Amino acid sequence: MSTVKTWEEFYTTRAERARPLVVAHRGVPVLKPENTLDSFALALDQAADVLETDLRLTQDGEIVLFHDATLERMTDGIGELGALTLDQVKKLRTRTPSGALSGQSVPTLVDLLQLTQGQVPLLLELKDARFAEVTVAQRLIDTLQAHDVLARTSIVSFKPELVSSVNAVETSLPVGHLSLNELWPRRDMPLLGPYWPLLYMNPTYVWWAHRQGSIVAPLDPIPEARLGYYLRLGVDALLADYPARVMRALEKRMGI
Repeated sequence: MSTVKTWEEFYTTRAERARPLVVAHRGVPVLKPENTLDSFALALDQAADVLETDLRLTQDGEIVLFHDATLERMTDGIGELGALTLDQVKKLRTRTPSGALSGQSVPTLVDLLQLTQGQVPLLLELKDARFAEVTVAQRLIDTLQAHDVLARTSIVSFKPELVSSVNAVETSLPVGHLSLNELWPRRDMPLLGPYWPLLYMNPTYVWWAHRQGSIVAPLDPIPEARLGYYLRLGVDALLADYPARVMRALEKRMGI
């Protein structure tokens, strides 16, 4: 299980930690169908510190773990995920990294919470514009509260209005911003996910983020080639498509 139990614990102990957190990006998508229970179970076996996943809504308002707006890349379905009910989505089969169909279905957020039993920090990326609606934001918070995982959960998005909507319902929930083009850290977000080239374009990004109290996790799910640079900058967390490989690279470089 994770070496850090809550986001608050990470904030207060990050200066003492020997290495950045390793965040399993959609589980272990290089080996298992992304965002499936098999993928997240393998990430836990590989000792990932945090599980990252994407949230979308079905037509009937159920929260599911799925990255794309459309079904074709990752399932045997056609069209938009949001046009199907949960029952219809559950009948689809997800694709393996090779493109073959697997025995894994698209899980709900509740499925993941039951798998982890509230013991692993979660990084939830809001993909669906409907999270800006108060009723939907409340549904997400109610689900997290029902499984006693609010303290272990952070929400992020490329769209600030989505996290702001959820944060307005539950102000204690840590929120974050993902960006492909912002050279400077936002001041209103405690968690920042800049696209990794931005850290080369602005080597002071992490320093400024830390100065304002934010933590930084580069948008780079294959970070091994740039690991030395990230460690010199002092990033707080690393995304990983293959958590065990990133762990080994950290151990080799840091001697831990």
